[in-house]
Amino acid sequence: MDRLEAAKVFVTIVERGSMISAANALDMSRSMVTRYLSEMEEWSGARLLHRSTRSLSLTPAGEQVLDYCHRLLELANEVPAVSHASVAIPRGLLRISCSQFLAHQILAPVVHQYLASYPQASVNFHVSSQTVDLVAERIDLAIRITNELDPNLIARRLGECESVVCAAPSYLAARAAVLHPEDLTQHNCLTYSYFGDVMWRFYQADVAAKQAQALNSDLTLNQGQAFNVPVNGNFSANDSMVVLNATLAGEGIAMQPLWAAKTYLDSGQLVPLLTEFKPQSLGVYGVYQSRKHMQPALRVMMDMLVAYFASLK
Repeated sequence: MDRLEAAKVFVTIVERGSMISAANALDMSRSMVTRYLSEMEEWSGARLLHRSTRSLSLTPAGEQVLDYCHRLLELANEVPAVSHASVAIPRGLLRISCSQFLAHQILAPVVHQYLASYPQASVNFHVSSQTVDLVAERIDLAIRITNELDPNLIARRLGECESVVCAAPSYLAARAAVLHPEDLTQHNCLTYSYFGDVMWRFYQADVAAKQAQALNSDLTLNQGQAFNVPVNGNFSANDSMVVLNATLAGEGIAMQPLWAAKTYLDSGQLVPLLTEFKPQSLGVYGVYQSRKHMQPALRVMMDMLVAYFASLK
């Protein structure tokens, strides 16, 4: 971890009187402040603070370390500033955590453009379907698709992930038609276990909304009736591409990101179902450690991702 930043966090905790106040002052998540404090204690080899539910005070070792931290930050402030132009150019390694699907289908073209535009920059993918610890794994940017983002995280909304319910013709050939979301309870549904539940959510636009859409009206209308359907099946996975391959093999019905399924829908390898109903969409977020002193590489990458997701609409 950045020991200079850890020193700054420690000083701010002492000045503000609590880790929560320090997190607010530094625009960091509470977990990040705790991490930096642990780093300072590990670095100094001693406990630095007495902590209780109501108060916080320095240990004898903490008083000594606080003095060193003040001196360290004063020295850091004396370092001459480099020109803004040179700092603003993305350079160095950017570590990105994302799922296999995002790495292949979404991020690859953006990263290609990024590296072509900034030859002094480099990118490393940390491919995982699990939520990662940004600090422990030294991740600069994690891409997450969810509607339940932890409010303690620092994140920027990058775009929207639309979904489609689909199945292979071979699966549908010998089974009952799927005309209503509730019909899914009679089918083998392949699920993405990372989301943690087996409830698929749909909206059905009312007649007025459909008419407005047909007329290209700017009128904003309610999404219409909502349906929450509990589904189950004999296969689930924590990677959406694994679920997609099982769907292509005719194993069952899946709810897939439209980006992932579009090629197979266009070719007829998959058939869209329940087209009168809209599956609940998910937000796409870039999660990072701190808003302050954001490196140009991270800022530029997120700007490029926002533009790319907007182009997919």
